[in-house]
Amino acid sequence: MRGRAAVRVALLTVLTAAVLTGCSGSAERSAGPPATTSPSRAVWQPRPGLAWQWQLDGRVDASADVPVYDIDGFENSAADVARLHRAGKKVICYVNVGAWEDFRPDRDAFPHAVLGEPNGWAGERWLDIRRLTVLRPIMERRFDMCRAKGFDAVEPDLVEGYGNDTGFPLTARDQLRYNRMIAAIAHERGLSVGLKNDLPQIPQLVDHFDFAVNEECAQYDECGELSPFIAAGKAVFHVEYTEPRSRFCAESRRLKLSSMLKEPELGAWRRPC
Repeated sequence: MRGRAAVRVALLTVLTAAVLTGCSGSAERSAGPPATTSPSRAVWQPRPGLAWQWQLDGRVDASADVPVYDIDGFENSAADVARLHRAGKKVICYVNVGAWEDFRPDRDAFPHAVLGEPNGWAGERWLDIRRLTVLRPIMERRFDMCRAKGFDAVEPDLVEGYGNDTGFPLTARDQLRYNRMIAAIAHERGLSVGLKNDLPQIPQLVDHFDFAVNEECAQYDECGELSPFIAAGKAVFHVEYTEPRSRFCAESRRLKLSSMLKEPELGAWRRPC
């Protein structure tokens, strides 16, 4: 999310242990019937080291000379995606899957019962990700939108609610179940999908996701935890907000991360490694 540090957790080791030993308090244990949508194209597999642009503030500025763009799925049109494709770019669709946003056109599709605590961003509230049968069709429609606009991949945001004060007793197991469902929804539509942050669950999720998106792993000395993606030949798209490039770019190059410095608003400005 824009400025992920706002909801970072301190007890990552505890959460990792919860993946292995925690019991689920899930309100719903089934993701519902499998979707009937069939992929119409091969899933794109971004390789480690690909340069990228990440712009979530408004319509895309296509001036960055990079092969990958990650842009807001609602705020950009099929024509915007087609323009990037004509320039030889791959395009990732940013979609929030872990929080309700009062400024999205489908805001009324979310029942009040699944809305939790504010997450620190104006107009946003955490979702009860245990409610799979409620949330799955909403997320399917959002991913349908990404596919219809021609996107190549999806960046699902806020997939680590279990480590935050959501207003719901979410467990690591609940999060694994939800994240795997999100990955399946993308793949059913022929879209590749990235794991956003959620470092403690990388060992359990790396086989389900096609790349990773990370914020501030250098600031928190966590970049090595993303190595399973690189070892699997999958890109890690990484940004820092406050660390100077002199402090993280050498390590990023060693780890084969796709790293750059961005402002937290995620406009067009970028300073790559």
